[in-house]
Amino acid sequence: MEAIKKNNESVQVISEAKAMDKFHQQAHLWGRIPIWVVMLVSITMPLYLSFVVGYHPGWQPIIAGFLAYAAIMALGWALEPVLYFPTLGISGTYLAFLTGNISNMCLPSAAAAQHAIGAEPGTRKGEITATLAMGAASLVNIAILIPIIFTGSYLLSILPESVYSLFEYVLPAIFGAIVGQFAMRRPLFGAIGIAIAIVVAVFAPPALQNIFVPLIATIAICVWIDSKVSSKEAS
Repeated sequence: MEAIKKNNESVQVISEAKAMDKFHQQAHLWGRIPIWVVMLVSITMPLYLSFVVGYHPGWQPIIAGFLAYAAIMALGWALEPVLYFPTLGISGTYLAFLTGNISNMCLPSAAAAQHAIGAEPGTRKGEITATLAMGAASLVNIAILIPIIFTGSYLLSILPESVYSLFEYVLPAIFGAIVGQFAMRRPLFGAIGIAIAIVVAVFAPPALQNIFVPLIATIAICVWIDSKVSSKEAS
């Protein structure tokens, strides 16, 4: 009976792996198509204004603007997919980079859903959970954005100044909730991340004052501490 049980378990694991492989194949297909479409649509209007209507500003300001923006964001272009992939997975990465709002919508919704059902990032369960959570968050976001797009200016005009000034705290509150959620699991790592973020925000030059520098530093230090603890336990 024990052998039959183990055999059934191995068969189930193999079938799950095959199903996940098929899911990833579909994710690659349907993830790439809309992203390419969005990229083409995004450059259509600038090309139309530049070469059809005749509003091309010249290559010098375009190149200068690109280089100025790249100086700030180039690190993010390289690191964002790598840093977010363990939490989002293959399908979640496609969805997140298609919908945007990764740091203030996709990642928090994925992390909250994984935490709610006990799914570990980097697992099959974690990837499916993240994808479903971001899909739901995107639908809710669209449902809220559509009326706001048409009535947003009016709503903002009637809001008191005291309420309007509170909007600048929304994004820090989201990041604070994420830090608190994960810091409860590993308080030491949470304290290290907060300390590094404060040091970067206060002492680092402006070029390094972005989210990726404290992210990389925190990951490196926490991995080093974890390896030291593991080696001590092993010895």
